[in-house]
Amino acid sequence: MAAAPYDELAAALHGELIRPEDTGYDQARAVYNAMVDRRPSAIARCLDAVDVVACVRFGREHDVELAVRGGGHNAAGLGVWNDALVIDLSLMRDTAVDPERHTVRVAGGCVWGDVDHATVEFGMATPSGFVSTTGVAGLTLGGGIGYLSRRFGLTVDNLLSADVVLADGSFVTADEHTHEDLFWALRGGGGNFGVVTSFTFRCHGIGDHGTIVGGPVLYALEDTADVMRWYRELLPSLPETLSGWIGLAAVAPAPPFPEELWGRKVCLIMWCYTGPHDKADEVLAPVRAHGSPLMIGLHPMPFDVLQSAFDALLPEGLQWYWKADFFEEISDASIEVHCKYGELLPTGLSTMHLYPIDGAAARVPSDATAFAYRNGGWAGVIAGIDPDPSNAPRITQWARDYWSELHATSAGGAYVNFLMNEGQDRIRASYRDNYDRLARIKARYDPDNVFHVNQNIRPAALV
Repeated sequence: MAAAPYDELAAALHGELIRPEDTGYDQARAVYNAMVDRRPSAIARCLDAVDVVACVRFGREHDVELAVRGGGHNAAGLGVWNDALVIDLSLMRDTAVDPERHTVRVAGGCVWGDVDHATVEFGMATPSGFVSTTGVAGLTLGGGIGYLSRRFGLTVDNLLSADVVLADGSFVTADEHTHEDLFWALRGGGGNFGVVTSFTFRCHGIGDHGTIVGGPVLYALEDTADVMRWYRELLPSLPETLSGWIGLAAVAPAPPFPEELWGRKVCLIMWCYTGPHDKADEVLAPVRAHGSPLMIGLHPMPFDVLQSAFDALLPEGLQWYWKADFFEEISDASIEVHCKYGELLPTGLSTMHLYPIDGAAARVPSDATAFAYRNGGWAGVIAGIDPDPSNAPRITQWARDYWSELHATSAGGAYVNFLMNEGQDRIRASYRDNYDRLARIKARYDPDNVFHVNQNIRPAALV
């Protein structure tokens, strides 16, 4: 593009337009996954919905590809794209809590730490993820699996409305009564249908005034098979006030972990109990009693402390390679694969997690929202992680090999927030029977596939 059209856009923005020759361009184009190195033609750091409208209209008028960046956490780095105009929402970080109605309104550039900061003070939270630096927009639009999902459903189950800039540059609010089809599609369909400039969520009281009981329980790696078999039977029987994800990892070389465990490969479960504290000992008794844990790190803490527990360990700028699947069960065959690749963890940060989708999340019909995997089970992710770019081939190969052996035990498809660039078959499988309806809604709201730098659902006419 010539400079003149971008000068025109820059003049129209309340925010700033950053171009390749500008100071700060390299910082502005960087995303959470440092394995992604793309060079957009310009980055519009929007301050409000009016800026977003200007960017979408500019892109349409001048045939400029558009990418949309919220928190920048996307595994595949789809918040930036070569030669595209990036609509960057990262300056749009305001929140507004209504403690009487138990709602929170969240701007499209917020991360979950912003939301937790606003809501936990009132003893409330809305279901989110597991890392507080994750963007609200990306996590929500993909479904939103987190610590509170067993009790209160997915993030999309708690979405009340969304303000959206559509592909033609118009601005609408979608909820259960207005643009109902769009609202259905936004709840799991990713960034395919527009740019969401704000979300309104339902909040829930948790714990004692926002204080929960949680933390890790660590087991020796050689106990993995026993712990996984016990966990798969225990979890469905637990009250929905208690949730826990299971994983394989190396112990971080830092407090609160004992120094003798630093760097040791372990099987771990991260627990979160959100019920009344006078019931905590009773509910957590089976968790404390099983096996021979290396460490039981269960303590009362504000919910946002648990949510941010991994922030320092996983700062932006690391090399990431993700592989993912949904699992309806943790089968004996899958446990054998987990044991094999737990031993082969390639770096200190590389890991595998299984996040439960049951309880309240599983009681929602599979066709009630775009997020289709509602019949119980787990969302699994294998993440090769390291700060050193020279280790990128190693962590990538480990993740691919692990996934290749594990995939046969899966339900097919994956949580779209964990997908890399894996093609249309994987995207279609991730939406099951909801895909065709999504494609029809895409054809209504974005028939030219303007928003395609994502896990793309092609408009029905283009399928």
